[in-house]
Amino acid sequence: MGQTDLTRPIGRDGGWAQAEPPCVNASYAELPVRPYDLLTFAVCRALPPLWSLLGLRQAPRMLRHYLAGSGAPVRVDAGELLALPAVRAAAEAQLERWRAEALRRWRAGPPVPAAYPADSGWRDVLLDRTVSTDWWLALRGAEFRLTGTVRVDAGGRTAVDYRFAVHKAWNFDRGGSELGVPFTPFARLHETGLAREFAVTGEAFGHA
Repeated sequence: MGQTDLTRPIGRDGGWAQAEPPCVNASYAELPVRPYDLLTFAVCRALPPLWSLLGLRQAPRMLRHYLAGSGAPVRVDAGELLALPAVRAAAEAQLERWRAEALRRWRAGPPVPAAYPADSGWRDVLLDRTVSTDWWLALRGAEFRLTGTVRVDAGGRTAVDYRFAVHKAWNFDRGGSELGVPFTPFARLHETGLAREFAVTGEAFGHA
């Protein structure tokens, strides 16, 4: 007969209990609109069609949603994101950690099948141009969380069922930059009410 470990989930050390909140910009529509804000808005409006012509899918979608100003959450295909090498490597590192910790607990008890709940907590993963130009322009980075169960059979073989969740507070960090391009003018679109920040979420399920 098997046993289920009901102690603290394995793999949580180093992860956050909650996804990170948006950066500390001014509140939505808090600042007055200036002429250069309208120019920035016009430039941003021109980018999604250009990106679409270049074959990008995610980046135009995200920028259009920002400029539309609804602030509604956007769902992404987390399975597609998980297939990116950098994201897959980060997830696999957590799964390997789960297996190792589950085996340590299993070896400390009787040699019977056992199940261990697991939770990575929220963790960062960086998406740069070498990973995917589309996802780099769309998100630049995201947080992910793996939750699931590690099962160890009587012979010490492991199997993992997991849920991969993604979260991104989609905004431009005032004072930040990328490739020398400052983010403050783009952050002002939210701060002046010309655009609006939003959350990106998604989930996928797997077995390993």
